[in-house]
Amino acid sequence: MRVTKYRTKLSVDKKVVLEKEVSVNYPEIDRFMNSPEKIVKLAKDYLRIHENAEEYLYMFCMNTKLRLIGVFELSHGSVNSSIFSVREIFQKALLANAVSVIFVHNHPSGNCKPSIEDIRSTERAIKAGEIVGVDVLDHIIIGDNSYCSLKERGDI
Repeated sequence: MRVTKYRTKLSVDKKVVLEKEVSVNYPEIDRFMNSPEKIVKLAKDYLRIHENAEEYLYMFCMNTKLRLIGVFELSHGSVNSSIFSVREIFQKALLANAVSVIFVHNHPSGNCKPSIEDIRSTERAIKAGEIVGVDVLDHIIIGDNSYCSLKERGDI
């Protein structure tokens, strides 16, 4: 599978456009992102998310068949928080032509238990996604040797 990490930038005429940041072959996993384990494996092996000393929030964008079409870094925060804007999240998702998204972030403490703010921010993103037609399928938090799927927990 080929994994492409994107970012957004302003064009000469001040319009927001997608720009490929990096694109690499990743043959160890198929393109169907239909389980938290696949997302976690990709986040650890490709993004090395569990090695970060601060919180990073990523968005995995999928098409209608749950095939990965792009990855975005949404936020780089501090040791215990990461701030993001729902507006910018869905701007990126729509530019990538995503039908659904999965959020992934790390907890540098190693404890993957979601905070109240993790759950509340995910709920806000779900509501916004419903309005613009992009489904939020899951929010996965990665700790040292474990992960927590808010979908599997029943929080979403």
